[in-house]
Amino acid sequence: MPQMITEDLVRLDADLGSDKHEVIRALAGIVGDAGRATDVTQLADDALAREATAATGLNGGIAIPHCRSAGVDTPTLAFARLSPTVDFGAKDGPADLAFLIAAPAGGDASHLKLLAKLARALVKKEFTDSLRAASTPAQVVDLVAGVVGEEPPTAAPTAAPAPPPAAAAPAAEAAHTPPPPAAAPSGDKPSLVAVTACPTGIAHTYMAAEALEAAAERAGITMHVETQGSAGSTPLPRETIAAAGAVIFAVDVGVRDRARFGGKPVVQSGVKRPIDDADAMIAEAVRYASDPNAPRVEGAAGGADVGGSAGAAESWGGRVRRILMTGVSYMIPFVAAGGLLIALSFLFGGYEIVGPFGEIAAHNSIFNLPDVDASGLEHALFGSSFFAYLGAIFFIIGKTAFAFFVPALAGYIAYAIADRPGIAPGFVMGGLAANIGGFVDADGNGLPATGFLGAIVGGVLAGIIAKWITGWKVPTWARGLMPVLVIPLLTSILAGLVMLVVLGRPISWLMDKLTNGLNDMSGSSAVLLGIVLGLMMAFDMGGPLNKVAYSFAAAGVGAAATAAPDDPRLKIMAAVMLAGMVPPIALALATVVRPHLFNVPERENGKAGWLLGASFITEGAIPFAAADPLRVIPSIMIGSAVTGALSEALDVAVRAPHGGIFVLFAVHNVFGYIFALVVGVAVGAVAVIAAKTIWPANDEDIAVLA
Repeated sequence: MPQMITEDLVRLDADLGSDKHEVIRALAGIVGDAGRATDVTQLADDALAREATAATGLNGGIAIPHCRSAGVDTPTLAFARLSPTVDFGAKDGPADLAFLIAAPAGGDASHLKLLAKLARALVKKEFTDSLRAASTPAQVVDLVAGVVGEEPPTAAPTAAPAPPPAAAAPAAEAAHTPPPPAAAPSGDKPSLVAVTACPTGIAHTYMAAEALEAAAERAGITMHVETQGSAGSTPLPRETIAAAGAVIFAVDVGVRDRARFGGKPVVQSGVKRPIDDADAMIAEAVRYASDPNAPRVEGAAGGADVGGSAGAAESWGGRVRRILMTGVSYMIPFVAAGGLLIALSFLFGGYEIVGPFGEIAAHNSIFNLPDVDASGLEHALFGSSFFAYLGAIFFIIGKTAFAFFVPALAGYIAYAIADRPGIAPGFVMGGLAANIGGFVDADGNGLPATGFLGAIVGGVLAGIIAKWITGWKVPTWARGLMPVLVIPLLTSILAGLVMLVVLGRPISWLMDKLTNGLNDMSGSSAVLLGIVLGLMMAFDMGGPLNKVAYSFAAAGVGAAATAAPDDPRLKIMAAVMLAGMVPPIALALATVVRPHLFNVPERENGKAGWLLGASFITEGAIPFAAADPLRVIPSIMIGSAVTGALSEALDVAVRAPHGGIFVLFAVHNVFGYIFALVVGVAVGAVAVIAAKTIWPANDEDIAVLA
C-alpha cells in the first residue's frame, strides 16, 4: 500500500498564502508536484467545494481541508506548518497546522480506515504538539505513520523533536489548555451511546468520535460511539443501546437506522460541536438521562418527539420543509428516468409510437417486426422499424418508471415522519392517489385521480398514523411483529379508509379544477402563470416552493406524455425547467462580467454554476444566496420570472421533466427555448450586478439572515 504521506508532501513554516483558498490550492499543488495527483485543478476544486459547505478549521490552531476527488487515485496527505497563520473559520483563531486529506472518489475501506485514524489523532494535544515541534519533514512523516499504523518509509532513526518554532509556540500555548485528569468510570453514572457522521465521512466523523470518547473518559462515563463514515460502519450492539441512558447524535446527515435508538433521551448537534465542546455535550447527555421531560428519539410513547434528522429544536416550519423535501428527493429519480425515457422513445419512434406499431413491437423481437407507417414517424429522428422498436421499448420502460413517482412521493413523505415503518403504507397511499378516480359529481361528470396532491396528503396521513402506532406499548413477544406486520397493516387500513371515504373526493375535485384551469389558460393568463412559476423556482432554489412548482409541472408531463405540443401542461414544464436553469447561470455570468463584486469562493462556485444551471440544477445558486440573500434572491427571481413569461408567450413546450439544455430533442420551439433562457439569464445577471453595485453589502445585512 503506498505511503499516504512522504517527505515531499510536507512543508514546515511555509507561507502558502493569505487566505484558506490560497492555502488549499497550494496544498493541492504540493500533491501534484509529488506526483500524487492526476488532476491538480480537480483536487483543489473538490476541496474548495467541501470547504464551502462548512469551514474545516478546528480549535487549537488546526485546519483539515479534505475531500473525495477524482483528481487523486491513492489516499494522500499533504501537511503544512503555516507561517504566517491563516484563518480557516475556527472559533479560537487562525490555524498554524494544515492537513489536506485527499481520498480517491472510489477509495477502498482499508485506505479510509487509515484516514480515520489520522482524524482521531488530530484532536489529541500530544500529537499536534509533536507536529509543532518537528524540525524536519521526516519527523512529521514518522509521527503520522505512527498514528495511522503505517510503516515509516525508511528505517533510519529520527532525531529527537526540536523545540517548537518561536512563531508557533505562542499560538499553541493560547490554543490549548490541559485536560482535566481522567476519572475511572463510575457505576452510578449512566452509560452513553453516540453516532457521528459528516457528509464526506473522512475527517469530522472520526474526530467527533474521538473527542466524545475523550470527554466521556474525563467525566468517568462509559461511552460507545458508532462512526457512520466512509470507512464503513459497525452498528452498536442492541444490548449496548438498550443499556444506555442517553444518545448523542453529532451528525450533519441523516442517522442510519435511527429507529434503533427509539425512546432514548437525545442530544443532537452538527458534527463540529463535539470537536469544539465535547465536555458540555457529555454533561448535557448525562443530565437528559435522568430527565423525564428531555427530548427523545422518536419511537417511544410519552417522549418528546425529535422527528427525522433535525433535532430537538426543529421548528414546525423546518419540520414541514424536511418532510416535503425528503419525499421529493426520492421522487425525482423516478421522474427523471421515466420522463427522459419517454422523451427518447419519441426521438426514436415518433409521437405515434404509443399506437398499434408500438403495441406490436413491444411483444416481438427486432427480427420479426411489422411494417411501419411512415406517417407515424414524422417526429422521429430515425425513420426505420429498428429504431421504432427501440422507441416502443423505451416508452414502456419509461412509462413504468414514471408510474412510481406518485407512490414514491407519498412513501418517502411517510418515511420522513415515521421512519421505516411508514414506507409501506406510504407507498400504498401513493398508489391510491394515482388510481383513485371514478367519482361522479352532481352533474354525472367523473373526477380525476388525486395525483401528487393526494400523494402529499396520503403520505402525511400514513406517516402520522404509523408514528402513532409505533408508540404503542406492546408485550415483548409482539415487538418483533410490529414493524413487519402490525404497523403496515393497521396504517394501510386506517389511512386507506380516510383517503377513500373522506379525502378522495375533495382532492379529486381540486385536481379537476386545477386541470380545467390550466386547459383554459391562454394569452396573458398563461404569461402570468409563467411569471408565478418563475418566481417560485428562484425564491428558495430547491426548497419547498421550488419543489411544489416542479412537482406540479412533472405530474402534468406524465399525464400529457402523448399530447400535442400545444398542451398547456407541456408548456408549464418548459417554463418551470427554464426558470430553474436561470439562477445558477445568471450568477455564473455575473462573476465573469464583474468578478470584483464576488469573493474567491463565489467565483469558484460560479465556474460550477454554468454546468449546474445547464443541467437544470437550481441548487447551484444556493452558495451565492446564502452569502448575500438580500441582493441575490430578488435579482434571480426577476430573471426567472422573465424567462417563465417568455416561455409561455412563445409557446415553448417540453416532454422531458428534467435535463435542461441536454434534452433539446424533447423541446417544441427550440429557438424560443434558448431565447427565453438567454434573456432571463441576462436580466438576472444585470440585476445582481446592479444590486451589488448600487447597494454594497455590509456585515449587518448578511448577518440578518445568517
